[in-house]
Amino acid sequence: MENRVSNHEQIKKMVIAAVLIAFTVVISRVFIIPVPMTHGYINLCDAGIFIAAFLLGPKLGGLVGGATGFLLDLLAGYGQYMIFSLIVHGLEGFLVGLIANQNANHRYIKTIAMVIGVVVMVVGYLITDSLLYTPATGFVGVPMNIVQGIVGAGFAAGIYPILKRRV
Repeated sequence: MENRVSNHEQIKKMVIAAVLIAFTVVISRVFIIPVPMTHGYINLCDAGIFIAAFLLGPKLGGLVGGATGFLLDLLAGYGQYMIFSLIVHGLEGFLVGLIANQNANHRYIKTIAMVIGVVVMVVGYLITDSLLYTPATGFVGVPMNIVQGIVGAGFAAGIYPILKRRV
């Protein structure tokens, strides 16, 4: 009986992860702002990644982050970013989930986790843009990536409490 409950919980988490990947891809494609200077774009993918990491923990948070980043770049025509986004957003989701779930009762732990997630994303894309283009391009993207991360964190902070009660 205990194994059946455990399997049920695992299946439930995998379904939630799949729904969050789809949800994050949709909101990120609907609300998209191209940034010509960096050959990239601003979107809401970080919001979905943070929510997944909070709800599902580090492993599935990393899965949602990596899959979302990869799929977004595939759908948006940014093939050169796909592998980098898989790594950057996967690491972002994993670390946020790890930190947020270590001491879930701490008042500011989710905020701290999101700040670290934004730093991972910003540094990850600084390195990515520097490798794909030039270091100057990488640095030009930093302010836009910070804005994207802050907006994503704000959305996640507003939506997560509602989803937590329903999931």
